Amino acid sequence: MKQTLSQVFNMAISGLGSHSISLFFYVVFATLLHKAQGQNLVTNNVSVVEGETAIISCRVKNNDDSVIQLLNPNRQTIYFRDVRPLKDSRFQLVNFSDNELLVSLSNVSLSDEGRYVCQLYTDPPQEAYADITVLVPPGNPILESREEIVSEGNETEITCTAMGSKPASTIKWMKGDQPLQGEATIEELYDRMFTVTSRLRLTVSKEDDGVAVICIIDHPAVKDFQAQKYLEVQYKPEVQIVVEFPEGLTREGENLELTCKAKGKPQPHQINWLKVDDDFPSHAVITGTDLFIENLNKSFNGTYRCVASNLVGEAYDDYILYVYDSRADGAPQKIDHAVIGGIVAVFVFAMLCLLIVLGRYFARHKGTYFTHEAKGADDAADADTAIINAEGGHNNSDDKKEYYI
Repeated sequence: MKQTLSQVFNMAISGLGSHSISLFFYVVFATLLHKAQGQNLVTNNVSVVEGETAIISCRVKNNDDSVIQLLNPNRQTIYFRDVRPLKDSRFQLVNFSDNELLVSLSNVSLSDEGRYVCQLYTDPPQEAYADITVLVPPGNPILESREEIVSEGNETEITCTAMGSKPASTIKWMKGDQPLQGEATIEELYDRMFTVTSRLRLTVSKEDDGVAVICIIDHPAVKDFQAQKYLEVQYKPEVQIVVEFPEGLTREGENLELTCKAKGKPQPHQINWLKVDDDFPSHAVITGTDLFIENLNKSFNGTYRCVASNLVGEAYDDYILYVYDSRADGAPQKIDHAVIGGIVAVFVFAMLCLLIVLGRYFARHKGTYFTHEAKGADDAADADTAIINAEGGHNNSDDKKEYYI
C-alpha cells in the first residue's frame, strides 16, 4: 500500500510547477499514507472441543471507519460489520465496534475446522487468518487383561485402548505410585481420527496382590481420564509355628503346645505335622493346625515341621525341640568350640615358649659356681701370690661355702 501511494504522489508532483500546489498534495498523500500504515488487523488461532463453542475475534488498531468482515474457509461472508449474510444460526455476534468484530460459533463439528479470514476494507484490503482446530476426545478407555488371576512369578499382559480421538491420545501406565512403560500402536481412521492401543507386560509377585494398575489417557480435550484394574495374584502359603505353651524352657514332665499359622492365596487346603528324620511321638496329638505333646522327655528332642500347601505350591516352618532337666532355670549356654580351641592353642604356645627360654638359660649356666677358696685370686699379681692368698683362706675352714646357680 505504501508503494502505491508513493507512486501516485510522485506522479502528482511531477506535473506541477508551483511549489505551493506541490506542498498541498504532499500533505494530503502523507496523511493517507499515515492512516493506512497505522491500521493493524490481528486475530488468534482457536482450539475447541467438538460440540463446544469457539470465539473468533477480529481486532483493528487505529481504525479509520474501515469496514470489518469475517469470512469462512470457503471465503463466504459470515459477518459484514454487524450483519450476518450467512444463514447459519450457530454464528452469533458477541461484540461489534470500530475496533473489534467478535463472533461465536456454537456446537462446533469437524466440518467447521479450517482457516477463517478477518478482512479490513482498506486500499488494498488487509487480511488476518484464524485457524480453528477441532479436538475430539477419545471414548472411555477400555482396559482388558489376558487373565484375571495370575500366580506369583508369572507374566501377565494388560491392554488399554483409547478409541476415536483427534489428535491421537497418549497412554501412560502406573502400578500403585510406580510409573510403567507400555508399548503403543496407533491406528488412523477417517477425518484424521485415531485409535491408540497400549500393551503392558509385567511379572507379578505376591506383594502385587490388590495393587491397582492404572491406564491414564493424555489428550488436550480431556483431563484426568483413566481406568484401573486391581491385580489378583495367587501365591504359595506363608507358614509360622507359634509356641502356645510353655512360655519359657521346655522341661521334662511338662507339656508342649504348638500352633501352625499358614496364610496364602488361595488359603492352604492342607496342613501337616511331621518330625524331621524321625518318628512322631506315639502320644502326640494333632488337632487341626495344633500339635500337643504331654509329659515331655529327652527322647522327644528333634525338629518338628509344619507343611502347608495350596494350588500354587507348598511351604513349611520348623521348630527345634530341646527338653531340659526339670530343675533347669535358664536357657542353655552355647559352647563356642572355636573360642575354646583358640584359648587352648594360646596356652600351649605360651608353655612351649616358657620351656624353651628356661632350657636355654640352664644350658648357659650349667656347672658354674664360686667358692671361698678362690677368694682373692682376682686381685693377685701373679700365680704364687694367688695361691698364697687362696691358702690363707683355709685358716677358717668353718667359713668355707659353695654357691651353685
